[in-house]
Amino acid sequence: MNWEQLLSLQKQGDKTKRLRKEQDETRLGFEVDYDRIVFSAAFRSLQDKTQVIPFSKTDFVHTRLTHSLEVSVVARSIGRLAGKAVLEKHPYLSEIHGYQSNDFGAIVAAAALAHDIGNPPFGHSGEKAIGHFFSDGPGSCYQDELSALEYEDLCKFEGNANGFKIVSESREGAPGGLRLSAATLGAYMKYPKASLPYKPSSHVADKKFGFFQTQESNFKNLAEDLGLKKGENTYHRHPLAYLVEAADDICYTIIDFEDGINLGWISESYALEYLINLVKDSINKKTYAALKHTPQRMSYLRALAINSLIQDSVAIFIKNEEAILKGDFPHALLDKSKYVAQVDDIISLSVEKVYHSPEVLQKEIVGYKVITTLLEAFTKAAANEFKGKADAYDQLILRLVPSGTPFISASLYATLLNATCYVTSLSDGKAMELSRKIK
Repeated sequence: MNWEQLLSLQKQGDKTKRLRKEQDETRLGFEVDYDRIVFSAAFRSLQDKTQVIPFSKTDFVHTRLTHSLEVSVVARSIGRLAGKAVLEKHPYLSEIHGYQSNDFGAIVAAAALAHDIGNPPFGHSGEKAIGHFFSDGPGSCYQDELSALEYEDLCKFEGNANGFKIVSESREGAPGGLRLSAATLGAYMKYPKASLPYKPSSHVADKKFGFFQTQESNFKNLAEDLGLKKGENTYHRHPLAYLVEAADDICYTIIDFEDGINLGWISESYALEYLINLVKDSINKKTYAALKHTPQRMSYLRALAINSLIQDSVAIFIKNEEAILKGDFPHALLDKSKYVAQVDDIISLSVEKVYHSPEVLQKEIVGYKVITTLLEAFTKAAANEFKGKADAYDQLILRLVPSGTPFISASLYATLLNATCYVTSLSDGKAMELSRKIK
């Protein structure tokens, strides 16, 4: 893979080549990507979607929206630092083609902003609820009517694949979806593969899948435009996807930990000890000693911790750039961090005290039931309408779907997927409200 192609400004449907040196410096194509994501309805719904703690009424607990904004800010810094080093290593990118370090920052920031745009209500338990509905619940009745690959898309429903659907799928009046640059879409795509064949490996890009069958042609066109190389079961990852992943890993490691502290689920003594272990090489002891209040000390340590992990992630990326371009780097950047032991300690404590807390688990159970109720109603109504068998109740359910929402399609699979993606698009509060109405 080569950087010139990987940094493509092409958008879906373009008839002519977009060249970096011809871009308006006051409004670059990569910056337009960021704007289009911010103003999309799917992004706005993240303000009422769970990050870790559902239905929190406190003003300091993160939602998917605040998490996405913070990841984007971290990603911008990582991208700019990595871009500066890449341009120093490959000066032709700047001298001949006009790329700047800020371009890398803009690409990674936009991709990071969208990284959770396809996630369902109620966090990762929402994905599990959807998968269970089709594999072992009422949705299993459709198995014999779908291909193995189509059925796997539903049983292993993946927020990353749904995000790619949201940003790239053509709709009435919106050809090419959000029409993002190819480089931004490539950086977004952490898992450049379909749901089948399922051949788990130690490679970080094989953990999940990145596109549904309805978007297969969109993805293959994107991969060709970017020059992504095809491996045995997957394509090689876009190099900047490693930076998006690192920004996400940094934020959930530090910020979810901080949420647990603010809620009183993790003691301050633990917090200070764990964070100091992470920043001991960069802390200014005089500055730290002058801070009289715990929130001030936490804020200072958090900033240092994030900066330490940013600098280390960039160093790992540049050290392994050649292997990454060849598709021979199977690790997440933080897995090779010199701070990996400290990060693992923080995550382990967050799992015990936050992710598995009774409050989170109880609310996830509620979310599980809500999503199951909605899926049963909307997939049944959609399937019956597709088959020409919709009754009066199905018609009432279908009237709840906002006009312009992709729903009944050319195949049963696409129709069921659209119904599922509609449920996925709902905020936590809207999902609760609809579930109550239906029940």
